[in-house]
Amino acid sequence: MTAAPNDCSYLHPFLTLNYEPVLESLGYDYYDEVAAAEFPNHLLRFRNDQLLPTLGLDPGAVTDADFIEAFGKFHGCRPFLALRYHGYQFGEYNPFLGDGRGFIYGQVRGRDGELYDFGTKGSGRTPYSRTADGRLTLKGGVREVLAAEALHRAGVRTSRCLSLVETGESLWRGDEPSPTRASVMVRFSRSHIRFGTFERLHYLDRKDMIQQLLDHVIQVYYPTLWGQSDAYNVFLSGTGTTGGGAGCPVDGYGILPWGVKHR
Repeated sequence: MTAAPNDCSYLHPFLTLNYEPVLESLGYDYYDEVAAAEFPNHLLRFRNDQLLPTLGLDPGAVTDADFIEAFGKFHGCRPFLALRYHGYQFGEYNPFLGDGRGFIYGQVRGRDGELYDFGTKGSGRTPYSRTADGRLTLKGGVREVLAAEALHRAGVRTSRCLSLVETGESLWRGDEPSPTRASVMVRFSRSHIRFGTFERLHYLDRKDMIQQLLDHVIQVYYPTLWGQSDAYNVFLSGTGTTGGGAGCPVDGYGILPWGVKHR
């Protein structure tokens, strides 16, 4: 029997990965389920074959069409999650933030035993897009590819671009010649939980949720600390972060010492 292309039983290298609902298990107070935009065209501009062995995939067995099916047309097998967070922008606290042009596509355990996120950028509007179009320029996507790969080669722990697909749309931007070409990107990162995720809970005066999220971070990302009497102090004293480059609001800084995004 031949499976339909959007059937999760179809033997597709990305759709048949063992996705884990780790972030999803926190519950709806931390995210919104969203849908991906539908794009008129799909042209793969970048694929990061260096990352595929971490996922247990042979780069030679993964086609460009596989990338486009999963990360351009977004035929995913899990709900897509737009994360909620707050933060400071331009010197003022902003309680209306969140993933405005991206979502968590899924979380996968690598061959190294670590949990990794697939996070999109430019995949369409979400409840946090406000007046924006939820899109990414091709130039912006290329800049992030170059920045992330340069940092990686310099020994900096950072998110990296797994794929970049040109989408056939034209965008208008005030900071570059327009119309300009559009793209959608998928990041490969250790986590998309930010300091702003905690800031939001503090703003809402939800100490119970702060405790839940802190426990989640330690259990998932620092399991050797979990169960120790001083786990919280050790975690907080050792928390480091790398963030998003010049002009990046603090909501873009991850709770782990990994770069989240680059502009």
